[in-house]
Amino acid sequence: MAALAQGAAGKSLLLKIVMAGESCVGKTSIVRRYTEPAAPPAAFSSASYLATIGIDFKVKPVVFNGTRVKLQIWDTAGQERFHTLSTSYFRGAQGFVLVYDITNLDSFQGIASWMKDIHEKAGDEVDVVLLGNKCDKETERVVPKQKGEKLAWEHGIHFFETSAKDNVNIEDAFSTLTKDILEKKSCLLYDLDVVDLSESKKRTCCAL
Repeated sequence: MAALAQGAAGKSLLLKIVMAGESCVGKTSIVRRYTEPAAPPAAFSSASYLATIGIDFKVKPVVFNGTRVKLQIWDTAGQERFHTLSTSYFRGAQGFVLVYDITNLDSFQGIASWMKDIHEKAGDEVDVVLLGNKCDKETERVVPKQKGEKLAWEHGIHFFETSAKDNVNIEDAFSTLTKDILEKKSCLLYDLDVVDLSESKKRTCCAL
C-alpha cells in the first residue's frame, strides 16, 4: 500500500463503487448519509425521496491507512425499465454496495439476480458488501437478520444491517468495502479530479 501511495505522487486513488438493488430500498439515502453525514434525520426519510431516474453519482474523499482515496459512488435506478442502463455502469467497478429493504421480502429475493448481474458485468472477483437497510423499522421487519447473514455467507461477502435515517453501520459498510478493495490492489485508478461521465480515463490495469 505504501508503494501505491508513493507511486501516486500525492494524487488520490479513484475507486468506482456502484449501488445496486431494487427500487425504494434506500440506496440514495445511504449514499447521501455517507457523503453528507451532517444532514438532519428528516432528510433520510422515505418521504424525502423519489425513485432515482437513471444514474447519479457522488464523490467521497477518504484517507485509508495513510492513502488518499476518492470514492466515486454511483447511485443506480432499481426500476426494471432502467435495468439495462443501470447494469451498463457495473463494468469497471471495483466494488458494489448491494441493498435490500428488511421490510420488503421481494427486495431480498431479488438479491440473487443482482449478484448474477454483478458477476456477469464486473467479474467474479469484484468486492461486494450486502446491506439489509431500514433496520430502524424493526416493527415492520419481514426479512430476519439471520437470512441476510446466511445469504452473505453463501456468496462470501460482508453483511451489515443499516439505517440511513439513524446512521447505523453506514460508515462501517463503506470502510469495510474500501479496505477489501485496497487490499487486493487491483484495478486502481490514479485521478486528478472526478472522472467524466463518458468514463474516458485510462486504467492503470485490468481493462475490461
